Amino acid sequence: MSFVRMLFSASLFRVAALCAVFALTVSGCAGFFGGDPLRVSVAGIEPIESQGFEMRFNVKLRVQNPNDSAVSFNGVSLDLELNGKPFASGVSDQSGTVPRFGETVVNVPLTVPAFAAVRQAFAFAGAMQGGAAQSGQIPYIMRGKLAGGLTGTTRFVDQGALSLPAAGTALP
Repeated sequence: MSFVRMLFSASLFRVAALCAVFALTVSGCAGFFGGDPLRVSVAGIEPIESQGFEMRFNVKLRVQNPNDSAVSFNGVSLDLELNGKPFASGVSDQSGTVPRFGETVVNVPLTVPAFAAVRQAFAFAGAMQGGAAQSGQIPYIMRGKLAGGLTGTTRFVDQGALSLPAAGTALP
């Protein structure tokens, strides 16, 4: 019986030690990296070569670091929703560093699947006929993350509304 008790005590000790190390690591990182969140915004969008009926764009994200220490990253992921529905997504293995109190531009190729584009076109047409889009606004949510070195993954969200051109207005 003492062997079972000793084995149980050793396992319990290991679990407690692991929990303590994890708690110290998490609280240490929170104190060390407890700065302001990164600011991420779309700086530009350019069309790129696509396959079949899909659409592809190069999205340029401006990443600003309002903190006193640099932030390294080694990958980017981006998802875009229009009207509450998934519309486009993209990933990039770009790596770099956002300097302290500085900024950098990150390129992410974004893909719009053909069915997502068709679904949105039908939704816009129905909204225009039904009068639901009288404001000419299309709600969007952009979610993404910068995978990083010491700071870990930094997630970001940007949301708002895109303005549709008024009927009869010429596009540039």
